[in-house]
Amino acid sequence: MGGFFGTISTKDCVNDLFYGTDYNSHLGTRRAGMVTFDHERGFSRSIHSLERDYFRSKFEDELKDFCGNQGLGVISDTDPQPIIINSHLGRYAVVTVAKINNLREIADELLAQRMHLSEQSANNLNQTELVALIINMGNTFVDGINLVYRRIKGSCSILILTEDGIIAARDVLGRTPIVIGRKEVHRLSPIGTDDWVKAHAVSSESTSFPNLDYKTVRDVGPGEIVRIKPDGVEVLQPPFSRCQICSFLWVYYGFPSSCYEGINTEAVREKNGEMMGKRDDVEADLVCGIPDSGVGMALGYSNGSHIPYKRAVLKYTPTWPRSFTPGNQTRRDLVAKMKLIPNEALLKDQRVVFCDDSIVRGTQLRDNVKEFFDNGAKEVHVRISCPPLVYGCPFIGFTNSKSDMELITRRIIRDFEGDDQTNLDKYAQTDSPEYQRMVNEIARRLGLSSLKFARLEDLIESIGLPKNRVCTHCFDGSSYDRQGDGEFFG
Repeated sequence: MGGFFGTISTKDCVNDLFYGTDYNSHLGTRRAGMVTFDHERGFSRSIHSLERDYFRSKFEDELKDFCGNQGLGVISDTDPQPIIINSHLGRYAVVTVAKINNLREIADELLAQRMHLSEQSANNLNQTELVALIINMGNTFVDGINLVYRRIKGSCSILILTEDGIIAARDVLGRTPIVIGRKEVHRLSPIGTDDWVKAHAVSSESTSFPNLDYKTVRDVGPGEIVRIKPDGVEVLQPPFSRCQICSFLWVYYGFPSSCYEGINTEAVREKNGEMMGKRDDVEADLVCGIPDSGVGMALGYSNGSHIPYKRAVLKYTPTWPRSFTPGNQTRRDLVAKMKLIPNEALLKDQRVVFCDDSIVRGTQLRDNVKEFFDNGAKEVHVRISCPPLVYGCPFIGFTNSKSDMELITRRIIRDFEGDDQTNLDKYAQTDSPEYQRMVNEIARRLGLSSLKFARLEDLIESIGLPKNRVCTHCFDGSSYDRQGDGEFFG
């Protein structure tokens, strides 16, 4: 998916930028970048690969090379960024959290207009550079950002570092979040005089704010464009009324302490788990969450079912952070196993309910379940905090899947129906005969004692937003097509 952080202050911003960006590390695994602006030195930028290391270890030794009171940082699942641009709009740096499905189509159009693309990402198009080229076609930043909104298929949220503040633009349907924070801190200077630090920040994760003394102000709305400065936020374009924020933020992506649309991630997971626990009739000895995102659901499930919660599997965090992803598939599979350590003392001869966020391919869960049985579990019941993933996501890159056929659900549907397109709506309908047959087959293939998924209705109730303001496309195939809607661009 990816995440970003930007800050502008009355004082040097480098420490805030460094640590604020690091708090987005769980959102991406491929690239990271930082850029600052100083009126004397101009732009300073650095980009590193994260595929074999952590954000902090890559950038810590370079902090002395950054200076200025405003900057951007990004954790990317796609391209090297930030991109630095010199255009008629001025010199600026840009980062994106985006999934652009018509990237090649737009690039061909721009090349036909004798525009050029210079940045390369593993010999592929760099979508952040493409976004910058579209912005440059506008008469103003707002004009250019709206051109991006019009032309791309998918989603795109943007931060732009200018010489006159930071511009933040949230995806036109709000699929990915941007949260605004503010701080005003009174400190005593080394010579004993009063020293006030005023700053604003924008981030994909509100978790970035508390330890840096920022207080959450509000979310940027869908399609809204704002300019932030140390002492305030200027609305350049008001938000649109329609919203399709990704429900997977609360299921999987979000850090437990983060809030989106004012709704806390961990609270949603616990409520969702509690609803499932109250409804479930399985007999078991303990409940355990598969770290990290399954833990909140497991705590709620334990409360709802009155089955005790125990840490029967643990994540080894000192050297296996969530973001660490080797480039080799065989090594990735090994790392997935190495991170989780089963506790045989708690598993032996027990009937266990394991809670997890989702099942994509099923490979990792199948291997985990085998480990649980090998460590003495008598029964392994799995409860998933979202409905089955029946549809691939065209809006956010939440897996590395290149095809819907990588989803275990679609492979099973193909085996049942002869192709993977037949009766998708029935397989996505909770408790339909097709749905139940599919779930039973997933349980059989993964070697589970039983398997249940959260009901879509319960997930939406746990989030607390109206269904039409939350994107649930990967579960039920529903998505709002903004093309031709006069609300957006007249």
